[in-house]
Amino acid sequence: MHNVVFVLGPPGSGKGTICAKIQENLNYVHLSAGDLLRAERQREGSEFGALIESHIRNGSIVPVEITCSLLENAMKASGDVKGFLVDGFPRNEDNLQGWNKQMEGKALVQFVLFLSCPVPICIERCLNRGQGRTDDNEESLKKRVETYNHQTFPIIEHFEKSGLVREVKSERSVDEVYADVVKVFEQDNQ
Repeated sequence: MHNVVFVLGPPGSGKGTICAKIQENLNYVHLSAGDLLRAERQREGSEFGALIESHIRNGSIVPVEITCSLLENAMKASGDVKGFLVDGFPRNEDNLQGWNKQMEGKALVQFVLFLSCPVPICIERCLNRGQGRTDDNEESLKKRVETYNHQTFPIIEHFEKSGLVREVKSERSVDEVYADVVKVFEQDNQ
């Protein structure tokens, strides 16, 4: 049974940055749903490449079966670790239902790390991060924020009802945010 922490927040809230620090220091493996999808899209001979590209370009959500399969394969390939940080997933109700169906008995969601950050700060971060991502432009970002507000935020609220959400305000410096994240992990592992 894999231990999983879902890491959610608006685009540019610092999910990737914080996950990298957690992976480096707390023995969790960072699995970015978006990175796995982007890698699959580039993979020679991928049957899903064009479909994934179309969804990423439109700021829409890739079919859950594809994302769950990529996540599950990455977990199996990681060997013996404390757990997994699943970054940017589940992004909507369909993702959540698909995860529950495909991963039941295989993964235990410990909690949801919610990196909250005002949208204007998030957009500014994305436009200035210079990672060369095809979806870091104003038009795609507006769609991504709209998708987040209408589809992902309700997932956070769903987990909130189960007492599984740990919110950390992420508009501060990386070190300040990470210090609070470490406290969350320490409290949840007691």
